[in-house]
Order: sequence, then C-alpha cells, then structure tokens
Amino acid sequence: MKSSEKHNKNSLSQKQLCCMMCLKRMSQLSFKPTAFLLFFLGFYVAFSTPEDPINCSSHNTNCTITNSYGTFPDRSICEAQKVFYPTQEEDLLRVVASASRNGKKMKVATRFSHSIPKWVCPEGQNGWLISTKYLNRVMEIDAEKRTARVQSGVTLKQLVEEAAKAGLALPYTPYWWGLTMGGILGTGAHGSSLWGKGSAVHEQVMEIRIVTPAPPEHGYAKLHILTEEDHDQHLNAAKVSLGLLGVISQITFKLEPLFKRSITYVTENDSNLENQVITFGQEHEFADIIWYPNQHKAVYRVDDRVPIHTSGNAVYDFIPFRSTPATQLQLLRTTEEAVEFTGDAEGKCLVAKTATNALIATAYGLTNNGLVFSGFPAVGFHNQIQASGSCLGSDRNTKTATLCPWDSRIKGEFFHQTAFSIGLSVVNNFIEDLKKLVELEPKAFCGIEMYNGILMRYVKGSSAYLGKQEDGVDFDITYYRSKDPMAPRLYEDIIEEVEQIGIFKYGGLPHWGKNRNVAFEGVMNKYKNADKFLKVKDEYDPERLFSSEWTDQVLGLKEGLMVSKDGCALEGLCICSNHKHCAPTKGYFCRPGKVYKEAKVCAGSGS
Repeated sequence: MKSSEKHNKNSLSQKQLCCMMCLKRMSQLSFKPTAFLLFFLGFYVAFSTPEDPINCSSHNTNCTITNSYGTFPDRSICEAQKVFYPTQEEDLLRVVASASRNGKKMKVATRFSHSIPKWVCPEGQNGWLISTKYLNRVMEIDAEKRTARVQSGVTLKQLVEEAAKAGLALPYTPYWWGLTMGGILGTGAHGSSLWGKGSAVHEQVMEIRIVTPAPPEHGYAKLHILTEEDHDQHLNAAKVSLGLLGVISQITFKLEPLFKRSITYVTENDSNLENQVITFGQEHEFADIIWYPNQHKAVYRVDDRVPIHTSGNAVYDFIPFRSTPATQLQLLRTTEEAVEFTGDAEGKCLVAKTATNALIATAYGLTNNGLVFSGFPAVGFHNQIQASGSCLGSDRNTKTATLCPWDSRIKGEFFHQTAFSIGLSVVNNFIEDLKKLVELEPKAFCGIEMYNGILMRYVKGSSAYLGKQEDGVDFDITYYRSKDPMAPRLYEDIIEEVEQIGIFKYGGLPHWGKNRNVAFEGVMNKYKNADKFLKVKDEYDPERLFSSEWTDQVLGLKEGLMVSKDGCALEGLCICSNHKHCAPTKGYFCRPGKVYKEAKVCAGSGS
C-alpha cells in the first residue's frame, strides 16, 4: 500500500463519502458516454463572466491581482498601489511617463489574466498596474492588404470574428479564445503546426507599437514603432516580450483569405507513437495528438485545409472550455479530493477512462452544423473551429449561472500545468522514457488523463529571441493540485520525474505562460539570442521599472528562483535535495527518479 493510502478514511467528510460511493456505483453500471458527459461537464447556455483579476479596496487604489485560477505557483498575494485603465495610446504615454518620473514599478495586466506564473506581479506593494481591459478596439481590417491592426487588449475571439467578417483569417492560433493579443505576444502562445512559419501567433506580426520609459529630455515615455519592413531587430525582442520591455499599444497582423478545414479524430493504440509523431505533424497542417498513456491510446487529429466550396459548417465548442454548473464543479472537485485523500488510484483511473470515452464519443465538442455531431470528417470555416471558450459569458449570478471549470470563485478545478517543447531530434526518445514510466507505474498517469491526457502540439523554430529555438513538439500536462501546499499528490514522484525528464534531460523549453518555478531553472541558457533580448530590455527599460525580483530570477539576473523551504518540491518551487523539501511526516521522501536517475523527486515510502 502506498503511503497516500494510509490516511484515516474515517475522517472523510459526508460529501466525500458520497462521492466514493458514487465511484463504486459507476464501476457497477454501464455508463453511456454522453450521459456521463452531461453530468460531469454539462451542456448549458447560461454563462458567468470570469471575475476581474484586479481587486481594489478603494477606487483603483490599494489593489491585489491574481490570475484566472486565483492562485500563483507560490500562492503569494500580489499587491499594487494603483491600477490604470487606459483606452488609447495617449493614455499609455501619460501613465508610463508619470510612473517613470516617480520611479514607480509597473506591470501590464490583461482582462482575464490567464497566465499561471507571476508575470503580472509588480515588485513590492507600491507598484502600478496598467490594465489593457479597455484597450479593446479592432482599429482596422484592411481587406486589400490582408492585415488587421488591433489594440493590445483585443481578445483572440474579437480578432477572429472581425477578420472573418472581411473574409480573412489569422491562420494559426491557440485553442482558447479568451487570450488577449498583447498577452499572446507576452508569452509566445501558439497553436499547432509545422507548416509555413509555424503555429506561433507572433510569426504573423508585421508591426508593434510599444510604449517604454524614457529619460527626462524625452518626456519620461517614448513610443517605439517596430516594423517587419524595416527589419527592426527590436521586433524580435518584442514578439515574445514577457511584459518586460514596456506596454504594447497596438499590433498589426498579417492575415490570409478565409478558408475551410476538415477534421477527423483517429484513435489508435500508442504502441507506435514515438515513430509516428514527426511524420504525422509533417503530413497534416493543423495536426495535434492527445495521448492517454495509461489507456495506451493516442488520438490523432487529422486536420487540413480543403477547398472553400467543400460542403460543411462545422463548429468546434471544446467541451472542457464550456460553462459548467457550479454544483457539478464542486462535486467533481470533492470526488477528486476524496480519491486523492484515500489513495484510490483505481477510482482516478475509472473517472479518467469514463471521461475519455465520453470526450472521444462526442468528438471533444466538434459538431457538423453547430448543433449535432453526425460523424467525420467535420468540415467548416477556419474561424468556427480554430479556437473556442464558450464559458466566457455575461451572467453575473455565480450561484445559479454556469462557470468556466477553473473559476476560483467556487470550489472547482484547481491544478498545476506543466508545458514544454521538445526538439524533433529527440522527441521520440522522450516519449520512450515516458513509456518506461508508464510500464513501471501505469496508474500514475490516470490523474493526468482526468484532465484530458497529454496534449501534443507542433511548434516551429522562431525568429523571436525568446521564441522556440527549433522545430518541436509541445507537451501540455495538467494535473491535480491540493488546496493544502503541504499535501503530496497521489504518485507525486512520477509527475515530478516527467517534468524533470522533459525540462532537464531533453532540454525542453517551458511555455512562458504556464509552469511552476522548476521549469524556469536555467531557462535563459537555452536561448541562443538571450543576450540580444537582455540588451533590448536594458535599452528600453534601464531602470527596471517593468521588472520584478521574480522576473529577474527567471532571467538569471538574480538568484532565488528555487525556494528552499519545507514542502517546496510539492509545489514545484524547488527540486528536492533533502527530505524536508517533500513531506516526510506523510511518508514522502526525496529519492532518485525511476527512469531518469538524475531526477530528484518526492516519493512515497511504498514507491
């Protein structure tokens, strides 16, 4: 029995006991996938707008800021003296000039604050926040030049919809439409493709207008206009800026004529995954793969352009991005906590398998006509299937409305996310190592499968200084996080080893908008043009007004990114070097990895 199974089951709450009984009953019934999905994920039309991440005790002063999930990796509370809501470029110049004149630290915040790390946290308690919430206008769609000029707070959804009205499209995007265009450039967000310039949105950028601090003789603020035509090398820094150069005011993107795509999901045994992964991405323009390691399943997304006259009006409303009733979210979370508390790996695997079958049976939310899925291929216009996020709505009553599953106002999803890209030259070796871990501890991956497995997306090497360094595959892994920072997860060691294999053994590049501190350890050594980015940063912001101690630690300019304290490895704040970094009182000790012996992970005494 694993140490996590030794908890006193008598201390379970009544609700947790009910959930455990529900799991047992599920194992005795033959569930129809659609019925399970209706119960656990919900098909509802009433929505609740996510809460503003900025909260001030008085009018725009004495503020705190968080992310969409309500908690940063280190669970710190980020404070700011004041927040500003500019609506135009002139406002930005005034705010940055005032901050620069007064030596105020600044951070840029977006409407939904979807990044997990602490990029939005100003240093100390007296910094200023500049929100792009009302920098939300699509300034111009030029059908003749096939370009779009937008303010940085415009969401992906807005841009996609406005471009489509003009018969145009942004070809490659992330799958979640609640991101802002400035936020996308801040973190290098991407979709999935090895074709053309690749799947990163910043590869479609033609011009960036950015406001930075300036010396007194230049009025304390300066507008820089960086263009592709001028071959401005500063543009390569601003394309993935981490919010450290200044405030992006406007962005001009290159668009394409609107086109149609055809999507078919093919489920296969994963026995040949490592040999197919590269050729599959080369053969299909919008390919991705969802891997369920414990179930030995790989779901291949066969996704390509088709002639515009091809029949079909498919719509993709991805089920995990749909609104879900708060009561269902609370039940799901309580169930997850119960199986964690009792060490019930079988319970996790049961839920994961049932949910996976339901998602596959319903094509993950893909419909042939916006209402019903009737079979593959599903053909539709690019703007209707490239991204989704229907849980972003307008109803403010959180007690009766439905929410995004991770909405922090209720007891819903609460998780860690580890995401990194592995170069094509070694990606097959990485998959082979993960398969070795699956062979040793297959149930360890059920927790990942409860969050829809491992999403594998294709990325290309980028001209951006902090963009991808080579063609590769991005692995996106989501898994349970306890509300108690000192509580280890079931199979804690396996997920930690997966993280360390990807980041350290194979030199994976962490996604800038996701991940725990561990993933950013030594990260700047992986970028061949890191020095060029730092040079532009010093030129644009020599007083470090847009930097913080944490961002300096990530960039390797200061020490302290790895936090040494009791339980730090459980939250990814450190790699364990002694038992106190784990949870020795709960039977979790610092041990070498099972496959990657150089890894240091928190393993239960029975592991």
